[in-house]
Amino acid sequence: MAEPAAELATSLADFLEKTPPDTTLRVGSLAVTNPYGRLILDESDIRLPCDSQGCAGKGELQFAHTSDSTYLTGGKWKFDFVTYTCRNCQNKRKVFALAALLDSSGFSGSVMKLGEIPAFGPQVPARVITLIGPDREIFLKGRRSENHGLGIGAFGYYRRVVENQKTRIIQEMAKVAKKLGAPESDLRLFEVAVKETQFSLAIDKIKAAIPSALRIDGHNPLTLLHDALSDGLHARSDEECLEYAREIRLVLTELAERMAQVLKENSELRDAVSKLLARASKKTSSAVEPQ
Repeated sequence: MAEPAAELATSLADFLEKTPPDTTLRVGSLAVTNPYGRLILDESDIRLPCDSQGCAGKGELQFAHTSDSTYLTGGKWKFDFVTYTCRNCQNKRKVFALAALLDSSGFSGSVMKLGEIPAFGPQVPARVITLIGPDREIFLKGRRSENHGLGIGAFGYYRRVVENQKTRIIQEMAKVAKKLGAPESDLRLFEVAVKETQFSLAIDKIKAAIPSALRIDGHNPLTLLHDALSDGLHARSDEECLEYAREIRLVLTELAERMAQVLKENSELRDAVSKLLARASKKTSSAVEPQ
């Protein structure tokens, strides 16, 4: 077993939330006393993103300790699986595989994170998940590969997502164009592009119809994605694939954010106008009512 690390985590919760697997830290309050006077692993809530249907987009939420208590004995390593469940949806779980070594006296000690499910890593924005739809799991595999520095794997997964969902992406762009008042001629171009099997030809058909609100630094986001994907894996090193994979993810994320923002703004504007008109109508009706 690895020697206890000298670095100190502020709390066990902080360690679980922010530390990747294969890391050992000392924790000042590793243990607490249960109602029977036994020393157990601290069971305080932790805060994590939750991607369940009812929680997506709400940021970090409280997760409660829901597994059996982990009993600790000073000077002895304890191995256990610890489960936390989202307090909001009561469904999403996070499981950690831990090794804990309580000091011979007191409540401090060392803890090692052996692994966790779902995997450690940055949260994928809910808007990206919505955009890619059925390929959510493939995208998440790409994100995990990217987190672990596996460039060829990450690039391959992201390429599959873009190629599989190109029709869906173009359809979502068409919705944005329609919301922004694009002419019928432009909307027909999107309809033609959706039926095109070759990505490059689909991009060429709608290159002049893509709203400026969706252009990234003035560039067509679909062209950026296609150019990044077109060379194939054989021509690149793992390091180069990792760089390309990151760029593909960032462009896809920015495109999803921009599309969602435009649709949200229009939705909010319609709601605001409807409420204002309803209030005005109510005032008018009150003013003409007989006394």
